[in-house]
Amino acid sequence: MRLVDIRPRRGARLVLGALPIFALLIVYLVASEARHLDNPADKLLPTFSAMADAIRAFTTDRDPNTDRILIVGDTLASLYRLGIGLAIATVTALVLGLLLGVMPLARAILGPTIAVVAVIPPVAVLPILFILLGLDEASKIALIAIGIAPFMTRDLTNFVAGLPAEQFTKAQTLGANSWQLAIRVALPQLMPRLIDALRLSMGPAWVFLITAEAVAADVGLGYRIFLVRRYFAMDIILPYVAWISLLAIAADALLLFLSRRGFPWAHGAGR
Repeated sequence: MRLVDIRPRRGARLVLGALPIFALLIVYLVASEARHLDNPADKLLPTFSAMADAIRAFTTDRDPNTDRILIVGDTLASLYRLGIGLAIATVTALVLGLLLGVMPLARAILGPTIAVVAVIPPVAVLPILFILLGLDEASKIALIAIGIAPFMTRDLTNFVAGLPAEQFTKAQTLGANSWQLAIRVALPQLMPRLIDALRLSMGPAWVFLITAEAVAADVGLGYRIFLVRRYFAMDIILPYVAWISLLAIAADALLLFLSRRGFPWAHGAGR
């Protein structure tokens, strides 16, 4: 039997996937304990007990700005910005992807502009957004939307443009107009791809969110991380990073679940 023919069962996949994580935790445990034996005041690698104390603090203490528990207020603020930004980017990419993918004329007019916008580093336009939109929520949400919408649009456009031409020809033979081609032929096939594009965009979206919150915010996960970094508070930073990772994993799992339940035909065997 070749290695490429080995397909672990679901339970085995979970165990195999957990092994590297446990290995990293053990390595960290050994390294942190060793550093604290040499220097009990070391802040670079806090012990698990120190992080537990920090977790207990930011899950019980209240933020004077919001009167909410620190982790709750930060999480709600960040998820609000992230959700609105992703929603704007997703709707924009869906509309433009359909338009440019179905209509070659629109692709010829708007395609180059979107390609140019897609290569501009979004973080580089953050000062411009702050000047135009101010330091409130609008600039942070705009950064997320501008950061991922062009890439999603290009991906969806290429997908629609790559659909078999026979599908559009048959639909036109049956009397379909341009609107019906987009809605009845392209859109149903595009939806699983849209969810995949959104899943792939979650990582950059978190980066843009953390960047914006670090520059100008008074609440949020990114704000809290950059606030405590000046004190080298790794016992707070590491749990916050782990919490952001858990939120991202949960969002990705939810999107995958929705894709498989809503469009089972798009997920082949073995995926």
